[in-house]
Amino acid sequence: MQNVLKVKALLVVTLLPALLLYTFIVIIPIFWSGYYGFFNWSGIGESTFIGWRNYIDVVNDPIFWRALKNNMIIVAASVFGQVPVALILALMLRKTTLFQKFVRSAIFLPMVISTVVVGLIWGYIYNPQFGIVNSILEAIGLESWTRAWLSDPSVNMFAVSIPIIWNYIGPYLIIFIAAIQNIPSELDDAAKIDGASGIKKLFYITLPLMWTTIKVAIVLCISGSLKAFDQVFVMTGGGPAQSTELLATYMYNNTFMVYRYGYGSAISTMIIVVSLILIVISQVVMKRKDEQGVGI
Repeated sequence: MQNVLKVKALLVVTLLPALLLYTFIVIIPIFWSGYYGFFNWSGIGESTFIGWRNYIDVVNDPIFWRALKNNMIIVAASVFGQVPVALILALMLRKTTLFQKFVRSAIFLPMVISTVVVGLIWGYIYNPQFGIVNSILEAIGLESWTRAWLSDPSVNMFAVSIPIIWNYIGPYLIIFIAAIQNIPSELDDAAKIDGASGIKKLFYITLPLMWTTIKVAIVLCISGSLKAFDQVFVMTGGGPAQSTELLATYMYNNTFMVYRYGYGSAISTMIIVVSLILIVISQVVMKRKDEQGVGI
């Protein structure tokens, strides 16, 4: 009993500094931001309490709903782009050969690069005059497909989604490889004895044992996508005409460009609310999948 208490005390002592740091850096600012959402404040001088007016104005602003719709595109592209691609690559690169280590490093490299640099690189790639995309299309005889990828409202949200997917595949790849490598080898041996291999082993052993990790990856993907800012801000600034406006760029423009700090705080609180709603929905959907049985 004393050993158990000592272990618990050690856990509390070791986790307490990180918990306090997280509380002061993340938790308190979240509530502080929600509090300032009830005030009309320009960032300097006195603030005026206005109740729910900022939140009502946010909900009544059509640009907010356009930004939310665009963010849903980013979320969908990330969840159905980053996670499946990272999972497929993890299944292909789970061995520890020199070549596979090199490929893993190459896939993870975009995560190390500054997101601002990523935005600049893809801005040049999409450039309508000298960009690689249009040059390749012209070289293979598809001139009719060339366009101003970041200026055309019919395609620019899909265009900005691709760099975000490319940028963040690496972390999920590493997470999934670690999950695969933690599957007991005895299960693989038992599966081979029972005649299960290939697709059957994937759907009846590998994926069910990875399902908890996949759920965590989806939660991280949703929360990260709703905070998407750097690449889009560098490539388009939310334009043209708010066609690529995201919740984060909408918050930034209202907070730091027109100095509506109270309104910007209300937007940031709404982002948290939307994130929590999406995470809860995803958990409910995946819980039903758990009950039905993964891979069956």
